[in-house]
Amino acid sequence: MPFQSDLLRLLDERGYIHQLTDAAGLDALASRQVVPGYIGFDPTAPSLHVGSLVQIMLLRRLQQAGHKPIVLMGGGTGKVGDPSFKDEARKLANDDTIAANIASIKTVFARFLTFGDGPSDAIMLDNAEWLDALGYIPFLRDVGQHFSVNRMLSFDSVKLRLDREQSLSFLEFNYMILQAYDFLELSRRAGCRLQLGGSDQWGNIVNGIELARRMDATEVFGVTTPLITTADGGKMGKTMAGAVWLNEDQLSAYDYWQFWRNTDDRDVGRFLRLFTDVPLDEIARLEALAGAEINAAKIVLANEATALCRGDAATLAAANTARRTFEEMAAGDSLPRFASLGPVTIVDALVGLGFAASRGEARRLIKGGGARIAGERVTDEAQLIAPDNDPVRVSAGKKHHGLVVTG
Repeated sequence: MPFQSDLLRLLDERGYIHQLTDAAGLDALASRQVVPGYIGFDPTAPSLHVGSLVQIMLLRRLQQAGHKPIVLMGGGTGKVGDPSFKDEARKLANDDTIAANIASIKTVFARFLTFGDGPSDAIMLDNAEWLDALGYIPFLRDVGQHFSVNRMLSFDSVKLRLDREQSLSFLEFNYMILQAYDFLELSRRAGCRLQLGGSDQWGNIVNGIELARRMDATEVFGVTTPLITTADGGKMGKTMAGAVWLNEDQLSAYDYWQFWRNTDDRDVGRFLRLFTDVPLDEIARLEALAGAEINAAKIVLANEATALCRGDAATLAAANTARRTFEEMAAGDSLPRFASLGPVTIVDALVGLGFAASRGEARRLIKGGGARIAGERVTDEAQLIAPDNDPVRVSAGKKHHGLVVTG
């Protein structure tokens, strides 16, 4: 359907919309007033990774269209763990770890959103504020009565675990009730009328909409995004070296820039629409480039995506390092480094630089001909690297480079 509101037109044009609970109702609401909308982020690690970036960008688009983003930190739900489409329960973190993770994660959002007290300024809340204070029996009586166990068992996120005969704890089973209650609380506290999330959150979002209707007779809405995969079917953000973290202390700006630079040709246009603010007409021009010229579009993607997450200075440094490394074959200043007190094997260097997750993976990389020292292919896994006073460049494949230096 052709949308009338700036919000849904923007989300549609850039490829964010997978499902809408009531497209016409939300379109009408967004056309006549500022719509507060939220996404929840559970603090399971000190940093979010690229897999969460489409949701962060979704909040950015909400604000760009004149509406109010609500970042909900899961200080409460993080103690339970979202079972949606997970094969097993997450390891439960203690309160101190959750608090430290939240403090670390918060720093990223200020780069993508404008926070403040204005009508469309973003706010950040923590659901521990209301979930930690719930009384168990009153909660079951007042909220639990609105949930059908039969229906909860029908959701794909639950059926997946049960069909595979994998344990689903009673604690995890309660997660969808708690998330629905979050939507109700945000509706009451902040006038929130919209929950956004990935396609795996559809059932949880629908639960929240129904709870708000049943308990408060409030009309709220939901939007989900498509599952973001790469052109070869891989999961977005998974690389040879592991997760692509958003926090600077978890991943260097150079590695972050390089992740985007290594995008498959077929993904460039889609990723430019989702993860940058480049105008759509310019994206159309860039994605139409053919052959080697598509590399220019990949550099635009890397520069724009890195500038949003890490800032202009870090982006310039990363781009200059890449240029010197790949065009001039010189060792750039911001390449990842592995410090050694003495000679180190190529296997240990590959693991230390993050190019292999284990020594076994490093050996397989060497056996496959993918490891190089100073540009020369390595065939002996016992080969030593002795950096002395000069850094030694180690490469994994054509796109991952780092330095072994004297510790």
